[in-house]
Amino acid sequence: MKVTQEKLPASQVGLEIEIPPEKSKQAYEQVIQNFARAANIPGFRKGKVPRQILLQRLGILRLKAAAVEELIQDSIQQALKQEAIAAISQPQLTSAFEDLVSQYDPGKTLTFSAAVDVQPEVALTQYSGLQVQVQEVKYDPANVEKTLEENRTEMATLIPVEGRSAERGDVAVVDFQGHLVKPEGEETDVPAPEIPGGGATDFQIELIEGRLVEGLVDGMIGMNLGETKEIPVTFPEAYPQKDVAGRPANFTVTLKELKEKELPELTDDFAQEVSEFETLTELRSALESRYQAEAERQTKANVQQALVDELLKHVEVELPETMVSQEVDNLLTQTAIQLSRQGIDVKKLFTQENIPQLRERSRPEAIEQLKRALALQEVAKRESLQVEPAEIEARFREMASKYEGKDIDLARLRQVVEEELMTEKIMNWLEAHATVELVSADSPQEERGGEGERGREGEQEREAVGEVGEAPEAIRAELVGADSPQEERGGEGEQEREAVGEAPEEIRAVEAEVVEDSMEEGT
Repeated sequence: MKVTQEKLPASQVGLEIEIPPEKSKQAYEQVIQNFARAANIPGFRKGKVPRQILLQRLGILRLKAAAVEELIQDSIQQALKQEAIAAISQPQLTSAFEDLVSQYDPGKTLTFSAAVDVQPEVALTQYSGLQVQVQEVKYDPANVEKTLEENRTEMATLIPVEGRSAERGDVAVVDFQGHLVKPEGEETDVPAPEIPGGGATDFQIELIEGRLVEGLVDGMIGMNLGETKEIPVTFPEAYPQKDVAGRPANFTVTLKELKEKELPELTDDFAQEVSEFETLTELRSALESRYQAEAERQTKANVQQALVDELLKHVEVELPETMVSQEVDNLLTQTAIQLSRQGIDVKKLFTQENIPQLRERSRPEAIEQLKRALALQEVAKRESLQVEPAEIEARFREMASKYEGKDIDLARLRQVVEEELMTEKIMNWLEAHATVELVSADSPQEERGGEGERGREGEQEREAVGEVGEAPEAIRAELVGADSPQEERGGEGEQEREAVGEAPEEIRAVEAEVVEDSMEEGT
């Protein structure tokens, strides 16, 4: 069978396939035989219908269409095998099927065209000798004291306050009700409208700005027990409740109780209460080591990100639509998984109306991630970088032991471990063959967590297993709003739930359930 290849844009291969006369004739005869065996025509036994009667009953056009369909399917598969083409998508017929049927003459040559997506060719003009400038994150000792103070605050005892007015940092119990300020010109004898959801009884609030609408906490400072006060505020323009956004209001507040926090002393007993350490000295030392290691990790992450960003400047690749579409599916399903774990009904968020928009918004990030992965794979290919089976086995056993007794996909865990080790090897090679200039960061070390030494354990599990990645923030904001609570990081239980939950296999399964079900609900 004659096959002519043509390189097409977007990593496609075009195929012109010429079906020889004998195969063209054979396919037509086979179709007639198949129909003859299965046809139920009155007056004739099954399988005994004369050829001419069959042609009259079914019509030559129908038989030719069936033969052409069989020829196309068989010939494309044979052409891919014959030409050793590793297709990553289902072949697409580029010739018009109706034209092929009308042109088809059994016993004569039939020529048609098709196209398939193939693995893209990566043009990497430079990957060794990259030059990057990176912010160095330095260890900040203040983070140790900040963490200890946060733990003291969490362990504080509330003591009733007498003989003084409310101060910032106190815990107050109040009744309050908000009313919108009437626009000028409205009748004065008409009561100001209450703000829906803008009132509460015996409401406990820590007097720290940012807990309520701006200005309300400041207005409570200086109030005395039993005092009722009217506090004017203005809702921000971006306030989620649209009917009050940007409008002035008055809150009537009554202070019913006032308490202050009595913080525990920094002692060995305190250290035992908030950590697994016996002494305060041990806890301080552990926190110092934690934040020093965190600074090194952040610096290393900055280096790797800078190297990848620089590497991407030197890569050219035409991505097939199949790969982009699959990566978009992955990103959307990651979003669905994460929102579902926050208790959000994702089937109500992923609807027939917004899925096309969400897919379009995800495309830039999907393309960026694919380029990154392909560029790193090309580096590994050119430098023959490999991960030794012993390395994979050791890391796999280490990670599997942490999830002993839990229902996890061990095959997927091994795959993630192997991918992570390969990425580490590639990044180490790039760094070893690059010029990296470390510069002082403008801001101090980012403080992670406030739970003593325990807060890091879950994060190590996430890093060790190799989470697929965060859902796009733009997509999250599109679905639930930018001001919605975000999933906290650092807790052991949450990390265990996420450790191996975002593999491509699971992504496809969840997408089938979440996206398809939501589309059915929308129809």
